[in-house]
Amino acid sequence: MEREGSFAPETATAARERFESLGPTAQVVVKEVAKAMGLDREQYRERVTGDVIETARDAMFAETLEVVVGTREEFEQWCSDNDDYEVREIGNENVERVVWHTVPFEDVVVAATFQDEREAAVGTLRRQVFGSVYRDVVTGESPAAETEG
Repeated sequence: MEREGSFAPETATAARERFESLGPTAQVVVKEVAKAMGLDREQYRERVTGDVIETARDAMFAETLEVVVGTREEFEQWCSDNDDYEVREIGNENVERVVWHTVPFEDVVVAATFQDEREAAVGTLRRQVFGSVYRDVVTGESPAAETEG
């Protein structure tokens, strides 16, 4: 098994704080990309909306999530050792490799299967786990967000 990425929040609060902290960075990144694309001030005001910056922040958050890459057997062993977690699996259960991310404060593990395309599976998993779990957490719409305070 291998770990990839640097962010594995233990609490909803940690996830929200990280997400909020990325707001200013997302603004700077989008502004610099717009400059590199040659957008003038008028084009920038017209095209760079709050949704564009939010999309950059979402992607930055997702791309830093820690994932575990392993074999089907290793994933099944992890699930067996953590049977209190809800398993959400994307892909074909008959392939040899799995990448997964755990969300301990939601008791959820999200996994994606792959045969050869590791990078694609990691990227897909990160986007999926952001959209299916973290989006509600960072916007305060998750039950964990309510109970944690």
